[in-house]
Amino acid sequence: MKNQSVTNNLDWMSVSLYIILVIMGWLNIYSSSLSLSDDSFIFDLSQFYGKQLMYIGLTIPLIFVILSVDGKFYEKFSIVIFGIALLSLAGLFVFGKTVKGQANWYSFGSFGIQPAEFAKAATALALAKYLSDVQVNLKDVNRQIQALGIIFLPILLIAPHDPGSALIYTMFVVVLYREGLPSWYLWTGFIAIILFVLALIFEPWAVALMALGVISLVYLRSRLIDRNILASVVIFVLISGFVFSVDYVFDHVFKQHHRDRFNILLGKEVDMKGIGYNTNQSEIAIGSGGWFGKGFLEGTQTKGGFVPEQHTDYIFTTVGEEWGFVGSLVVIALFLSLIFRIIYLSERQKTKFSRVYGYCTAGILFIHFFVNIAMVAGIFPTIGVPLPFFSYGGSGLWGFTILLFIFLKMDANKVNEW
Repeated sequence: MKNQSVTNNLDWMSVSLYIILVIMGWLNIYSSSLSLSDDSFIFDLSQFYGKQLMYIGLTIPLIFVILSVDGKFYEKFSIVIFGIALLSLAGLFVFGKTVKGQANWYSFGSFGIQPAEFAKAATALALAKYLSDVQVNLKDVNRQIQALGIIFLPILLIAPHDPGSALIYTMFVVVLYREGLPSWYLWTGFIAIILFVLALIFEPWAVALMALGVISLVYLRSRLIDRNILASVVIFVLISGFVFSVDYVFDHVFKQHHRDRFNILLGKEVDMKGIGYNTNQSEIAIGSGGWFGKGFLEGTQTKGGFVPEQHTDYIFTTVGEEWGFVGSLVVIALFLSLIFRIIYLSERQKTKFSRVYGYCTAGILFIHFFVNIAMVAGIFPTIGVPLPFFSYGGSGLWGFTILLFIFLKMDANKVNEW
């Protein structure tokens, strides 16, 4: 069965949601970067909204190129693309420009490129290629190590410059779980996060005692034939070692601004004029919007410039203040609709490569969406994660566009795979 045109087979629901989110994102960038005395026109490239409009315009030929390329190209050259992405990340150690303490940019005059944003699609392609191999079985330990290696290679290159972006790549582990990775990996990671936070709140010995209590309860409630005292002891020793190492990691591995942000979040410090200023102001801005918001361009917190970096990582505060609770729910619903649509399309794919890549796309969009909104709401540390299609920046917009439209190209091509 031949398709007459790639555009005829595109999932226009996903495309429509993408267009709506991009337009809404620009409107909020316009509002958050337009001062009370600003009388410049919307194409003014000296303003954030002017530059963002240019970035949006450049996505049109970018999308055209992505859709014009044969869908099989992305699978055939996935490893080459991944290799180029790794080289671009490694090059930051030598040629990277430091912006706000992070050398994660290549500078070209007044513009910059952040390779970590493009490496997400490259990593998704490489992981999809590896998992689509008919011989790959994620029950095999060697295969697990190799798959995890694909994920952690970019993490190792990004983490020294930008720990927040590196965190995003851990979402690929969830995709591995969908493809057969044993569930204990996820449970181990989830428990480690809980233990880490508890060890920051309570004394290590108290957390170790809590762990001992839980392990003892599980042991006693297990069937007699399933009880393994040695395994229980080993688990307790490992947990205790991890818990008692948290203070060292927190004090000697984390940077001061990371420690400050955790302390603010956990209530150990109250610094509304220092490190906690951004979060405090974002909560005030969102809360001031009420049910229906103050209206487009009418946000007093936004117009007063009280929220730093409001056009980038804190863009959702503009939504909350000017569009209110109802408008915020609409934006959240649009994001979730796009994410669930991608998951739905992923399950319909005829090849494992396309399915895995689709899940990678949904996973990356979701963790960006979730972490960013949790961050501005004050329930997650500030780690500099942009909101897809909303936050200002060419690299982010183009990176998410490439990620999404490569999948939509694969989905359009599935007609030819019958």
